Amino acid sequence: MLDPEGSVEHQPASSFPKVLLIPLAMLLAIATLLLLAFSATRQKEPDFYTFKVVNIRGKLVSLEKYRGSVSLVVNVASECGYTDSHYKALQQLQRDLGPYHFNVLAFPCNQFGQQEPDTDREIESFARKTYGASFPMFSKITVSGAGAIPAFKYLIESTGEEPTWNFWKYLVDPNGKVVKTWDSTVSVEEIRPHVTELVRKIILKKKDEL
Repeated sequence: MLDPEGSVEHQPASSFPKVLLIPLAMLLAIATLLLLAFSATRQKEPDFYTFKVVNIRGKLVSLEKYRGSVSLVVNVASECGYTDSHYKALQQLQRDLGPYHFNVLAFPCNQFGQQEPDTDREIESFARKTYGASFPMFSKITVSGAGAIPAFKYLIESTGEEPTWNFWKYLVDPNGKVVKTWDSTVSVEEIRPHVTELVRKIILKKKDEL
């Protein structure tokens, strides 16, 4: 008579571990996918240059084109007490340092004192004819509060500084990160050294790479 337990000896010794292989492989695959998804999310962390905006001619453009250069982002107005001094100084800064390593990025805004009431076409004409403005200009927007465009929301969240008047200035580095911000009372000449230093670093880096 056969031992009832004898039949067990004929079962493959490794059958139990093989059953575990499939779920283990699935868990490993899921973990790998999660890790890749997490890495992709970190790589896509937004910066100023990841946003798209509408230019002064009404065309949707990507700020990505300014990556690798320094940007001074300014909410401009045509009828403000700071208009004349700022426009002149901004254009001089653009002339001295731009456009390959630096650009003033001007965003007209009628939010403060209703001092930018004109259309985009009229705003551009005023800036170009009156001050010879050669820096990039964008469509009139809201820069603070719930209606602020995503690009300005990023600037505000990055610095904790929200524009409260015209000619607020955000200095953005070549990687799209905000370095510093200044309010309307700070002149462009006062911040010139900060801009110049960032531009100098770009030039030195490019020379080292040659």
